[in-house]
Amino acid sequence: MSAFQPLHALYLLAGGAAVLALRAGLRYAIRAGLAAPRIAETAGPDSLGLTFSTERIPTANGKHLHAWLIPPKAGVELAATVIVLHGWGGNAQMMLPLAQPLHEAGFAALFIDARCHGRSDGDSFASLPRFAEDAEAACDWLAARADLSGGRIALLGHSVGAGAVLLAATRRGEVAAVVSVSAFAHPADMMRSWLANKRIPRWLAAYILGYVQATIGFRFDDIAPVASIARLHCPVLLVHGEHDDVVPVADATRLHAARAHDRVELLTLPGDHESFEDMAGEMKTIIAFLRSALPPIASDMAAIPADHRFRGCAPMLRL
Repeated sequence: MSAFQPLHALYLLAGGAAVLALRAGLRYAIRAGLAAPRIAETAGPDSLGLTFSTERIPTANGKHLHAWLIPPKAGVELAATVIVLHGWGGNAQMMLPLAQPLHEAGFAALFIDARCHGRSDGDSFASLPRFAEDAEAACDWLAARADLSGGRIALLGHSVGAGAVLLAATRRGEVAAVVSVSAFAHPADMMRSWLANKRIPRWLAAYILGYVQATIGFRFDDIAPVASIARLHCPVLLVHGEHDDVVPVADATRLHAARAHDRVELLTLPGDHESFEDMAGEMKTIIAFLRSALPPIASDMAAIPADHRFRGCAPMLRL
């Protein structure tokens, strides 16, 4: 045996180990670079003078969500319960500007922190599908609180949270309506744009997109809001800022074009990704949409022909 053969084998082993170490380092860097920042709440609904309770809601993987439950205004008939979900790196406090108008209009509101956000439990990673799982966990929790929803639940989400509530609604027949604020159309397009702005080479961007899909366990095409909205059968309101420089308003137009029915409305407003110039006025529009989208209360259902009754957001299954 040549003396060079053992050395050659050692070189191969060392090279293989270096490649594995490089790949592990790259994957660690991807996770660290894409991880959502965790920002804990510093104020709650009491800062607005609202009565509320703090809840812990069980979700997937044995984790729990932090939530604030705000009942409707005393003396006002309960309209429905709205589950409110923040965006990437956000928390429930950031969505509190919606609380007072919903409260005054007779809606109960459940403001949740997604996993790895706010005061909720951490997990191995956060993703749009996991945001959607957390919205579904909130639906399950409300199902045991019929005094709050009476079977009338609406979902409202911002940015990634908007994509998540659209996805969650495709699986939940009890959801009466969805309000999507600043949603992107497709996560792959969003990530490519973000990576390009970071001057990430195309070959590395392609690797990152593949790695992320393998990690979250879903193809982007299957969880994209543009795919979800094509499967929804309940009223949807798409709200988007005309000067959004994070998610272009063209994404909202694309979502609207992909709708499965005519009960999907598009509302573009002066504002950016995070806020609108006339929030009070726009909340009146959102509340009017929710009222028009809600099914009749249970006591009125008997008077409605069976084939005209509300069937929720999820697609109807035909056997």
